[in-house]
Amino acid sequence: MNFKNSSHRRKNILTGEWILVSPHRTNRPWQGKKDKPQKLLSLDYDPNCYLCPGNKRAAGKKNPNYTGTYSFINDFSALKKVKINDAYSDGLLRAKIEYGICKVICYSPKHNSSISLLEVNEIVEIIKLWQNDYSEIGSDPNINYVQIFENKGEIMGCSNPHPHGQIWAQRSIPNEVQKKIVNQKTYWEKIDIEFSFDGYSPPDEQFEYENKFKVSWKLTEKIRLYNLGEVSKLKGTE
Repeated sequence: MNFKNSSHRRKNILTGEWILVSPHRTNRPWQGKKDKPQKLLSLDYDPNCYLCPGNKRAAGKKNPNYTGTYSFINDFSALKKVKINDAYSDGLLRAKIEYGICKVICYSPKHNSSISLLEVNEIVEIIKLWQNDYSEIGSDPNINYVQIFENKGEIMGCSNPHPHGQIWAQRSIPNEVQKKIVNQKTYWEKIDIEFSFDGYSPPDEQFEYENKFKVSWKLTEKIRLYNLGEVSKLKGTE
């Protein structure tokens, strides 16, 4: 099969769905919209930005003068803490209430920054905030799914250029996620696992799976390389 020039269907192994692919369509002439490269913002602080430290947000609440990361409940949450098990049914119209929590995560007090421009120690603080909020929100017995994400740029629906992401958490598990769970579980249960893995670790650090897999390694001056060859009947190991 010529993948570059042939229309074909490909199976999405995560969802189990077959997707139409027409790669040769990229060769057609284009006279549509062409976006210009996004310009970097010049201001560290924007008095009109509702995510900058100390500023009043659109709904009236005021941000603290934060100097690192900062998260808060979204003033315009798509999901809210509402009464559970409230439902409606009338003919063809059926609806169920959805309980959830939405948060905004400010990565930095600097209005003109982004994750790619931050120092490593600043990125670590973002990851720690993700972990803390994930654990706190996930401990709610009415929450069964937590998603941490970022809409990057205007074309993706980002409503503010200040460096930030979001957390959406809800009682039900989204349809696409359920498909992936089912297909990954089916794959795991169906076959004996065979895979290769290449990684590295400092020479003095023991690989945590050394007692479970056949491990061969090559030492350089600074790193130890692992090549995990075929692994069979991995099911049941932790």
